[in-house]
Order: sequence, then C-alpha cells, then structure tokens
Amino acid sequence: MISEQLEKFRPRINALDSIPTIPVIIQPLLTMLQLPPEQVDLEKVAELVSYDKTIAVQCLRMANSPLFGRRQVETVRNAVMILGMKRVQSILLCCSLNQVVPADKWAFDPLTFWRHSLGCALVTRKMAQMIGYPDAEKAYLAGLLHDLGILVNSLVCTEEYRKCVEDAAARRISIDRAEQEWLGFTHCQSGKVLAERWNLSTDLIEVIEFHHDVELTKNARPLVAMVHLSDLLCRVRELGYGYYEVMGLDLAGDVAWSSLVQHYPTLASVDLARFTLDIEGAIDEIAELVDSVFSVKR
Repeated sequence: MISEQLEKFRPRINALDSIPTIPVIIQPLLTMLQLPPEQVDLEKVAELVSYDKTIAVQCLRMANSPLFGRRQVETVRNAVMILGMKRVQSILLCCSLNQVVPADKWAFDPLTFWRHSLGCALVTRKMAQMIGYPDAEKAYLAGLLHDLGILVNSLVCTEEYRKCVEDAAARRISIDRAEQEWLGFTHCQSGKVLAERWNLSTDLIEVIEFHHDVELTKNARPLVAMVHLSDLLCRVRELGYGYYEVMGLDLAGDVAWSSLVQHYPTLASVDLARFTLDIEGAIDEIAELVDSVFSVKR
C-alpha cells in the first residue's frame, strides 16, 4: 500500500527539481537557532539581517511601529536589539521562505499562512516550556516550519492545488484530507522531500512528515506531538487557513496528548481548559507580528 502511494506522487517529487535551493539567509539562521541563547552573536544576526534589503526594512519598520513605542530606530543593529532574537528570527524565516514562493504561485493568502505558522510556533514553544521539554527554541522552529509542504504544493502544482484549497474551504474539511483526494499526497509528504533537500535535522523532518500522524514518528515523538496539538489548537481558535473547518477537539483523548503524558507524567494533572484559554491571549500578538512583517495595516 505504501509503495502504491509512493508511486502515485513520485512524478510530483521529481518535479521538485524546479524548487529554488534554500535561500542564503536561512541556513546560517537555522544553525544559529540550534545554539543556546547566550551563544547567539548579536552582531552576526545584525549582519545576517543586513544581507537582505527587504528583511532589513521589515525589521526597521517593526522596531519603529506602535508595537514598540514608535522609537526612532535608524540602524539594523538597534532594530535587532529592540525587537529581540525571537521576533528577528520570525521575520528572517518568514521573509526568506516567503521569497521561495512567487506571488502568482500562492494557493493561500500568504498572511493567513504565516499567521498560522507563527501561531503554531508560539503555541509549541509555550507548551514546551510548560512541560519541561529541554529545547523550547527547537519546538518554536518546528512549529514555524511544520507546513513547509504547503509551499511545495503551491509551487509544483499551483492550479490544481488552488482547486484543492477551494474544495477544502467549501466542504470545511482539513487541508491534508483534500490534498489526498486531489493530489494523491499531502503537504506532509511533499514537505519532507524539501526538508531533506535542505538538510534540515532529522527531528524537524519528522515533524514536517508526521504532524498529522503522530503515531508513525520514530525518533521525535514529543516534538511531533506538541506541534500536532499546537496545530489543532490554532485551527480551532480561528488561526488556521482562512476558512471555518468542521472539526472536534478533544486534547485529553488525542493520541498526541497521551504520548506526551507518557514522556512527561506530570501532564496528567494539567488543566487543559485553562491552557487552551491561555492560548487566546497570544492571538493578538501573533496577528500584530505577522501584519508587521507583511506591512498590513490593521
């Protein structure tokens, strides 16, 4: 059965030769994100930001925005200091990955896509800190990159993928279900191909491939489980793909939550209702951040 599915989308994978190689800014950034915060070189980050005029302008615009008190910030270095590493990392990744997909290739509104991705990143990091996961920043990065395959699908089968997204919205079903019906593969599988091509770490690749099928992951179960739950929480809190999706949410009964409880037994006593309410408090910050990156006036 697996072989048959593989053959079904193999031609699409071969077409991935047309996807650009990883943008020059992203690889050193990914490497930097693996370091402990105290080892991150501020000057190096400022230099990295300066390499791309678009990203530098976005950082300066945000640093001078009402979100940060309308300061008079004129240098990239000062902007980096004011924004903090987490917001700069978000801007770098969003702008760099956004450049991979030309404007006429997007199947989604880019703002909607990145609001969901950043939402998952923030929720995953929050969950990691709450349960004592040893690398909260890796959890953040995993949440940010989990839907990499949506960029792939937008590039390699643009028109068909747009119809797929329209169908998902019309029927109010999940994106991966519509993808399987329309394309014969999902963004999880196509995302894995690009992640491997870009030499992302094994655990990030597993997140991209299995965030809808937690039980299939082999080496990164807690990380995949957290991203899976964050994805669900964002989608039910109107931080999804721009349409109402008919779906139930029972975290306590989800295999991902059960998996996390096995690894972190103290979670059995966590008040899930309160946790989901806490997430709502992050929504405005997420929206402000994404809108600032893409210059959208609220």
